[in-house]
Amino acid sequence: MAREQRRLAAILFVDAVGSSRLMGQDESGTIARLLNHINQRLAPAVARHSGRVIRLKGDGGLVEFASAVDALAAAIEFQQAIADANRNEPEERAIVFRAGLHLGDVIVDGTDIYGDDVNVAARLETEAPPGGIVVSRAVRDAVHGRVKAKLQPRGELSLRNILRPIRAFDVEWTEQDWPTVHAATSQGSGSSQPVRATSTGSSTPPRLSIVVLPFANFGGNPEHEYFVDGVTESLTTDLSRMNGTLVIARNTAFTYKGKPVDIMQVGRELQVRYALEGSVQRTSTRLRVNVQLIDTETGGHLWAERFDKPVGDLLDVQDEVVTRLARQLGTQLIGAEARRAERAPDPDSVDLYFQGMAWLNKGNTPDYLSHARDYLERALELDPGNIEALVWGAYVDVFMASLYAGGDRATRLAAGEAALVKALTLAPEHAWAHLSLGLAQIQTKRALQGIAECERALAIDRNLAPAHAMIGLAKFRIGRGEETQAHVEEALRLSPRDSFVAAWLSIAGDAKLFLGSDEEAVSLFSSAIALNRNNPYTHFLLAAALANLGRTREAKDAVQAGLVLNPDFTMRRYLSGAASDHPTFLAQRERVAAGLRQAGVPEG
Repeated sequence: MAREQRRLAAILFVDAVGSSRLMGQDESGTIARLLNHINQRLAPAVARHSGRVIRLKGDGGLVEFASAVDALAAAIEFQQAIADANRNEPEERAIVFRAGLHLGDVIVDGTDIYGDDVNVAARLETEAPPGGIVVSRAVRDAVHGRVKAKLQPRGELSLRNILRPIRAFDVEWTEQDWPTVHAATSQGSGSSQPVRATSTGSSTPPRLSIVVLPFANFGGNPEHEYFVDGVTESLTTDLSRMNGTLVIARNTAFTYKGKPVDIMQVGRELQVRYALEGSVQRTSTRLRVNVQLIDTETGGHLWAERFDKPVGDLLDVQDEVVTRLARQLGTQLIGAEARRAERAPDPDSVDLYFQGMAWLNKGNTPDYLSHARDYLERALELDPGNIEALVWGAYVDVFMASLYAGGDRATRLAAGEAALVKALTLAPEHAWAHLSLGLAQIQTKRALQGIAECERALAIDRNLAPAHAMIGLAKFRIGRGEETQAHVEEALRLSPRDSFVAAWLSIAGDAKLFLGSDEEAVSLFSSAIALNRNNPYTHFLLAAALANLGRTREAKDAVQAGLVLNPDFTMRRYLSGAASDHPTFLAQRERVAAGLRQAGVPEG
C-alpha cells in the first residue's frame, strides 16, 4: 500500500459574503463581478506571494502556501484590493469576502490537498467578518514579528465538525503598510472587455513565474476543443510540480481564452516573467502542436518547438506531448533565468543557482560539472537554506563519482548522499533529491534501494525522464541487463532532446557490453559520443567493446581519447569502484576489464 503523502502548508480559504442574495438581484452581473475579483485580484495576489491555487470557483477559492508569512500577505493584499474596488460601488452592489488562514499538516492527493487542517481553514473563514481575515494560533506564532499587521485575540472557537477548540485571531492592517493592486474599470456597464489589474507598486515578478495561455484550436473544429484545452490544463498541472516554479492557475489563464492578448500586458497583470503560447492543429491522421516561450518583459521569443505526430489514442498522444513539453520547458526556463542572473550586478544565492544549472544543462562533462559545482557551492555559501542548490550540488558530486572523475569517488558519493538525506528531511517531496539519492545508492552496491528511490521520484514527478534511465542502470548492476534498454527507451520517449541523452545511451551501451552484445554496444557508445565527446568514461567503454570485437587499433584510439579527458583513469581505479557485488554483475564485469586491458588502459 502506497505511503500517504503529507506536508506542512499554510492554507487560505476565501469566500464571498451573500453571493446568493446578489445573484438573485442580478445573476449575470454578479457572476461577472465575482469572476473579475477572483481572477484579477485573488489570483495575482497569490502569484505574487508564491502560492499554489488548489481550487478557484466563482465566489472563492482554496490556496496553499509554503510560508504562513506569504499566505497572510496575499490575504491582506486581496482584501485591500477588494476594499479599493468597492469604494465607488453602491453598498447594495458591493461584493466582499471573508478569509480564513491556518497552518497545519495536509494530505497530498495529486494536485489536491485535504485533511483536518484544511477543514480548520475553511471553518475559520466562516468566523471572519465581511472584508476581514481570521487566522489560527499556528499562523500567529509563525508570522509574529514578521508582518506589519496586528493580530487581535478572539479566544478559543468551537468550529463545526472540528473536535478540538481553535484559538483564533482577527487581522488588522493599514493601507500605508500594504501597497495594493488596483483594478481598472471598464468603460460603460455594457462593455464586454475584461477588467484587468495593474500594479501600483514596483514589485518584480517572481523568478520562474509563468502563465500557460489557452492553446489555440487551429481549424476551429469544436469537437477538438476538449483536446486542445486538455493539453493546456495538463501542461499547467505538470509545470506546477517543478520545484520553485510559480504557475498561474488554469482558471485565471482561461480568462484570456479566445481573446487577442498583449503578452507584455499579461505579464504585468499576472506578475509573471514568462508566458507560453501554443496552438493545436488536428486532422484525421495527424496532430501538430506548436509552442513558443515569451519573455513578458520584452515580448521577445525565447524558444519555440513543434510536435508533429500521427493521431493514435488521443490520451496517449496528449500525455506524450505534455510530458515532452514540460521537460524541455523546464530547461528553457532555467536557461532564461541564468541569462538574467548573468546581468545581475550583485548576484544573490538564487542567481548563482541558476547559473550553476545553466552549466549543468550544457551536458555531463567534467568541465561543465566542475563549473556547475562552483556556482552551486557559492549559492550555498550565501544561503545555506537554498534547497535547490543543496540538491543539485549533491547530484553533481554523485554524478562526477559515477564518471570516475577524480580519485575521491567514495568521498564524493558519501558527501552527496549526506547532503541529499539532509535535503529530503527539509523537502521530502523533492523528486530530484529522491532520484539523486537513488543514483548514489546504485553506485554503492544498493541497486534495489536505488530503484525504489527512483520510483518514488517518478511518483512525485511523472515527467522525470532521467529516473527511468537510472532504473535501467540499476537493472544491469543486479544482473538484469536485458531489461535496461526498455527503461532507457522510455526516458528517450519522454525527453528525446534532453541534455542527458548521451548519458542514457551510454547506460544502454554499458548494459549491452556486460551482456556480450559488443556490436550493439559500439553503436550506442558511438551515438553517445556524437552527442557528447567530452565524457571520458564513454570513450573507455567504447574501447572495451571494440577490443572485444578484435578492433584493437580503434580501441586504442578510444582509450587515448578518454585519457585526454581524464588522464587519471586506470584499471586500478575502475576495479576498485565496483558499484555492485551481485555475482552476475561481477562475472560480466570481467570481460569488460579484459577489454579495457587489451585496449591499453594503464594499470595504475
